[in-house]
Amino acid sequence: MTDTTPEDHPLEQLPGDLMMWVLIVSELLVFGAGLAAFLGVRITDPAGFASAQDHLHRAAAGINTLVLVTSGFFAALAVRASEHGRIARARLWLVAASLLGVVFLVIKAFEYLEKARQGIGIDTDTFFTFYYLMTGFHAAHVVAGIFILGLVGIRCTPRTVEVGAAFWHMVDLVWVLLFPAIYLLR
Repeated sequence: MTDTTPEDHPLEQLPGDLMMWVLIVSELLVFGAGLAAFLGVRITDPAGFASAQDHLHRAAAGINTLVLVTSGFFAALAVRASEHGRIARARLWLVAASLLGVVFLVIKAFEYLEKARQGIGIDTDTFFTFYYLMTGFHAAHVVAGIFILGLVGIRCTPRTVEVGAAFWHMVDLVWVLLFPAIYLLR
């Protein structure tokens, strides 16, 4: 027999909620598999991928990176405020993080519209199939994250804010990996 308590178990030391961590890890595995497939196929046609990449708007994607990283910072500030009992301030930070999520989606929508005007769609070539699948799946997670942050704002406790922020940070992390792989890597 050991003298450990349930609180000593490593899973008990995770911030937030175990089920959210299961979701986060599974989502990271899905995005990781997509990114690995993208990079694997890219090796077979580096010139074609580089040519397709020239149609992307790197500045918009860079701005979107700053937008999401800043929103993640706001989510972290919401966690800190909730831990100090400042629920109204935590809600304001959650609203700010969510609004930046909306800004991300608006910029992404303009990027998609620009591609549509150029006649570029999901079936244009392999690069754009991956581009739309990966960035579209990520955008769906941004929408889900905004919804989660809204729910957390309604039921604002340190635990719920921590759980919502954990999901939001996963969304940030995924974009920080997608941005260089899709937009910058040559």
